[in-house]
Amino acid sequence: MTISEGTGPVDVAALVESLTFPPSRERTLGVEWELGLVDPTTLDLVPRAKELLALTEEADTLGHARRARRGTVTKELLTNTVELTTGVCANAAEAAADLADGLDHVRRAADTLGVDLYGGGSHPLARWADQEVTDGQRYATLIDRTQWWGRQMVIFGVHVHVGVRSAAKVWPLVNALLTYHPHLTALCASSPYWSGEDTGYASNRTMLFQQLPTAGLPFQFETWAQYRAYLADMFTTGVITDPSELRWDIRPSMRLGTIEVRACDGLSRVEDVAAVAALIHCLVRHLEDRLDDGTLPPPLPPWHVQENKWRAARYGLEAIVITDAASNEALVTDDLHDLLDRLAPAARRLGCERELAGIEDMLRAGAGYQRMRDAVAADGTGDLRAAARAMLVSR
Repeated sequence: MTISEGTGPVDVAALVESLTFPPSRERTLGVEWELGLVDPTTLDLVPRAKELLALTEEADTLGHARRARRGTVTKELLTNTVELTTGVCANAAEAAADLADGLDHVRRAADTLGVDLYGGGSHPLARWADQEVTDGQRYATLIDRTQWWGRQMVIFGVHVHVGVRSAAKVWPLVNALLTYHPHLTALCASSPYWSGEDTGYASNRTMLFQQLPTAGLPFQFETWAQYRAYLADMFTTGVITDPSELRWDIRPSMRLGTIEVRACDGLSRVEDVAAVAALIHCLVRHLEDRLDDGTLPPPLPPWHVQENKWRAARYGLEAIVITDAASNEALVTDDLHDLLDRLAPAARRLGCERELAGIEDMLRAGAGYQRMRDAVAADGTGDLRAAARAMLVSR
């Protein structure tokens, strides 16, 4: 089977066969943290990413002789956004150190430009039509294909990568992680407002992002053969040209040898990002242990997974979620507390007990959507700048 591209015919079967999942040697961790750039007075988003990145690159060049930096700062779809990434980490403590170092680096550049850093899942006031798309063929292709919906993607998230030591474990783990998709969505929900209106959702970002044709929940494949057959169909019909264009909430990274969890709204504190990274890292370790000893529960049916995603996006930490294939239900916060107890042994083995304990701190402080709504209510005037101020990245 061949398809024709601008560079000539492509053998789809050979292309698919060449795509392999390189297992990680260790259960490593990596984090990507998207941040918005805002004017400190108006609190609206500003297109200053190119200038900020230039300043960070200049600082790196001048300081190269003193210290090599593990993480990176990169561009994103819109010019109002930058992304901090960690190096390859052993645990959440190392990831927190990388993020703190990267944040300090970015903040110095932001202070020079006179901009603040924003950590919510979407901006409460910004109009999508005013935002600029970053130069680059990848972004241009995305916008050309997705049009109005693609231009709506004024959203920010946190992505967590966990190394998997065997390709055979990837799909059982991806499917098992879907049971906990609503827990992560509810915990990190921080996008209740959109274009100046309260959407009634805790995470409007969750609902918005799935409008892209290759985003949303993954299919529940059981084998690599099923996934490769799917890729062959996608390549043949021109839906994608690379697996990275499948922007699923949970997906395998064929390049990094990781499972990448992308279900989380933006966060505004390094400590919160580290806590969520620890939760996901421990969860993958716990599920892998259960897979190894033959006690991994059956995955939720797709219809339960889809319903849970909607409930968490709508109700946040007040969501009642379906916890198993037998249709049992629980308040998501109750199930999170039970989950933390179950993950304690994994946290000890991974060396991230302190970071995992940060989940309790997040629950006590309230999710981002709750803090944003509380800030607007306390302001008393309905000014949504109070919501934006509540999600500025803490110093």
